[in-house]
Amino acid sequence: MPSVIRFELLAKLGYAARGIVFLLVAVLAVFSGVTGGQPETKSAISTLLQQPLGRVWVGLIGFGLLGFVAWRLAQSIADADGQGNRGKAIIIRAALLGSAVTYLGLAVYALGHALNASGDSGGSGEKGLAEWVMSQPFGSYIAIAIGMGLIVGGIVTGAKGALRKFEKYVRIPYRSGLVSYVCMYGLIARGVVFSVTGVLFAYAGFSVDPDQAGGIADALEWLRGMPFGSALYLVMAVGLAAFGIYNLVAARYRTVKGPKLDDVKRAVSLNKNC
Repeated sequence: MPSVIRFELLAKLGYAARGIVFLLVAVLAVFSGVTGGQPETKSAISTLLQQPLGRVWVGLIGFGLLGFVAWRLAQSIADADGQGNRGKAIIIRAALLGSAVTYLGLAVYALGHALNASGDSGGSGEKGLAEWVMSQPFGSYIAIAIGMGLIVGGIVTGAKGALRKFEKYVRIPYRSGLVSYVCMYGLIARGVVFSVTGVLFAYAGFSVDPDQAGGIADALEWLRGMPFGSALYLVMAVGLAAFGIYNLVAARYRTVKGPKLDDVKRAVSLNKNC
C-alpha cells in the first residue's frame, strides 16, 4: 500500500509540473509580441529560470516531470489504465510511450538548467530531432512516420476532449460544471497544435528538409497564417492555458493505479516474445 501511495504522488506531481509548463507556454504565446519569447516548453523552462528562486522552481518541475515519465511508462508498458492489447489500445499505449520519451528529455533539460542556471532556451528540439532522423538510413521515411504518429496523437487528444473521454479517469466533482468545459477546450486545443506539429514534421520528411519541422511556436505561427489566423492563434494560445489547467485538475482528481507486479512481468514477457 505505501508503494502505491508513493506512485500516485509521483504521477500527480507530474501532472502538476506539466500543467505549470503549459501555463507558461500559453503566457509566452499570448505575449510573445511583447516579451519576444518563443512559446515552447523549453522556452517556458528558461523563462521560469530567470525569475526569483528560478533554479529551485525549475528543479522541482524537473523532478515532477520525472514522476510524469514514470506514470507514462506505467500506462504504456505495464498498462496501468487497463487499455488492453488490441487495435486502438496499442496505438494509445504507443503514443503514451512516445510521451514518456518526450517528457524525459524535458525533465533532463530542466534539471540540467537548474544545476547550471543557463538561460538559453534552445527551442523545443524538433528541428534538431528531424535533422538527426534524416541523417539515418531511410531517415525521410522515418520522419514521415513520426509526423503521422504526431497527427494521430493529436486526433486522439482532441477526441479525448471533445467526447469527454477524460472523465473516465479524471473524476471532477459536478461533471457538468465549468471545469469540465475548460478541460475539454484545453485537450482540443492541444490536439490541434499537436496535429499541426505532426504535419510540419511529415512535410519535413517529404521535402527532405529538417528546417521544415517545428514545435509549438511554429504550429501556432502556421495557424496564424490561415484565414482569421490572428483570432485562431489567440484561441489556440488560450487553449494551451486551458490544457495547463486540465493537468492541474488531473493532479487533483486523476485516478492513478500503480502497476502491479504481475502486469510488469506480463509486459516484460510480451516484449521478449516480440
